[in-house]
Formats: sequence, C-alpha cells, structure tokens
Amino acid sequence: MSAVPPYQGFLGTWVLIPESCDYEQSDPPMRGIYRIAAARGELRFAIEWTDAAGETHQVAFSGVPDGKIVPFSGGDLADALCVEAVSSRELTTRAFYRGIERMVAQRQLDERGLAMRVIQLVRFADGDKATNVGIYRKQVEN
Repeated sequence: MSAVPPYQGFLGTWVLIPESCDYEQSDPPMRGIYRIAAARGELRFAIEWTDAAGETHQVAFSGVPDGKIVPFSGGDLADALCVEAVSSRELTTRAFYRGIERMVAQRQLDERGLAMRVIQLVRFADGDKATNVGIYRKQVEN
C-alpha cells in the first residue's frame, strides 16, 4: 500500500472565481482554468486564462515537488524553478533568474479541498513587487 503524496488534493481541474481576484499587477482575468496533474514523479501545471481585454493566454510547466532548485527554460523570466509540496494544503513554486527569486506562486487548499487560493508574488528587476490573488473552485467530475 503506497502513501498518499502530500500534493494529492491539488490534482485536478480548477476554475477561477473572477470576483475573488485581487490583483496589483494588471487587471484580473475574466476567466481561468488551472490544471494540475502528476506523471512520472513530476507535477504538471497547465494554466489558461482570458485577460480583461478578451485575449486568451496559456502557460505550462512541470517539476518534481521535492523543493530542489533545478534549471528551467523560462527565457529572460526564469532560468531555475523549485516546486515544493509544503504540506497537504500548501503547494509552492518559486522561479529564479540568475540566482534571484523573481516569482513565488503559493497555492493553498481550503479545509475541504474544494477551493484553492493562488497567491502570486512577482519581483521586478527594478526592485518593485506586486501580488496577485485569485481563488479557484475544484471542478468535480461527474
């Protein structure tokens, strides 16, 4: 019998509750879908959103949730990534560029595992920073 990994509750498809958004960087999206899947020891993140102007965007990345910093192909935005399953209710990703932490995405589950708060902190090269917060509802499969 295998142990349940601490990130188990995060797996699945999550739908943004737009009115929950509190954004310091840009306008909040009109809609968003956040997918987290596990495969071969890695967590795979796929995020799609429609911005306030109606344009659709998507980003996907993966990492082993062991808290280790590893090389990452993020261009001028990130050259290293760290994914950490902090606990059964917290899953954090950190992105680095040239040794400097540039972004932290902290995902927190509510007590029932049906809502996920995503707190994203971005540190700009000039020293400024911005925080964006949004809550996602877990999509329940029928």
